[in-house]
Amino acid sequence: MSAGDRRLTPAALIVLMCAAEVLSMTGFAAYTTLLPVLQREWALSNSEAGLVSGIYYAGYVLATPVLTSLTDRVDSRRVYLAACLVSCAGAAGFMLFAGGLASALFFQFLIGAGLGGSYMPGLKMLADQLEGAGQSRSVAFYTATFGIGSTLSILVCGWIGAAYGWQAAFAWGAAGPLAAAVLVNLAMPRGRTRGAGTPPPALLDFRPVLRNRRTLPYILGYSAHNYELFGQRSWMVAFLVFTASLQPADAPMWVGAATLAAMINLLGPVMSISGNELALRFGRTRVIFTFMTASGLLACVLGYAAALPWMLVFLIMCVHYGLMLGDSAALTAGTVAAAHPDERGATMAVYSFVGFSSAFFAPLVFGAVLDLAGGNRSVLAWGLAFASIGIFGVLAPVARLVYARRG
Repeated sequence: MSAGDRRLTPAALIVLMCAAEVLSMTGFAAYTTLLPVLQREWALSNSEAGLVSGIYYAGYVLATPVLTSLTDRVDSRRVYLAACLVSCAGAAGFMLFAGGLASALFFQFLIGAGLGGSYMPGLKMLADQLEGAGQSRSVAFYTATFGIGSTLSILVCGWIGAAYGWQAAFAWGAAGPLAAAVLVNLAMPRGRTRGAGTPPPALLDFRPVLRNRRTLPYILGYSAHNYELFGQRSWMVAFLVFTASLQPADAPMWVGAATLAAMINLLGPVMSISGNELALRFGRTRVIFTFMTASGLLACVLGYAAALPWMLVFLIMCVHYGLMLGDSAALTAGTVAAAHPDERGATMAVYSFVGFSSAFFAPLVFGAVLDLAGGNRSVLAWGLAFASIGIFGVLAPVARLVYARRG
């Protein structure tokens, strides 16, 4: 019996796709985890370092519209396989050939493009197999697993980089996507098929998606969510390194910055799933706007806390990260539920394109603010940089008011 004919239980489908997602993300945080080392080795400014972080999401953004919408026309597993190979090539190229800004930009772009062709197509593969509340919860688990994948990427890349050098960390980043491709293409059932006589949509024709007023609020909310989330993720390790440098000599940090960042990331899956359950109980709009506002307000003061005792800084970052992830699964589940089944791939393409466009700009803006405000040795500069990513969350109540009036 082929994978396409095999019937898996909902739980097995979720476990399968979540495991593949973790494997596909082994290189996700390799650069940002090793940013302090690479910035020093290649003499990069903060703006240049932020640009390399951001180019990852540029690759994601440019690949997503084509690859994700293509899943409305061909078997999603074929798209997933091709994307995983791109991720592998990018990480392997970074390991073998990266030696400065230009080469790092190119290979980081490829790694991001690979994620763009695996993350949302993987979500569509899973969502196509399920319906109703089961579909919503499967989306929550899948999106929450992004946090597990990013956590393991930070942790393992940090360990490997410290023990064997940054090139070895990118070797690990290249191995995972290959394993993910094998797993999905051997075990995942075929996705849903179109009804007889139903023509496939024109590739890259997103007009039906943009006319769907039910999905647009979720798409815009995801953009604001990603701006704050990926700005923070890209600079989290560097900020913890700065915090460690301000601690008294008799109060050393008991673990490294990369390990602390991984521990913070572990909150993501818990908060993402919990936020979706709250949304099912109390309403998506209320839960999404509440989490978004709270995380934005805390981001605006987070950077100024750098000189506080490191344990307190760590706890503040945990709270902030948990608040940021509280609306993640609710946004994605809302989008999937609101999308027409035959336009789900195109809808997720627009969702990712808009959301990760902001993810591209956030690390760059963060680094530019650091440079303009005094550099990464200044508490004021870090405070302003974090405020630059929290601004959209602070404005969320205004967005909610507009949304309520138009609704």
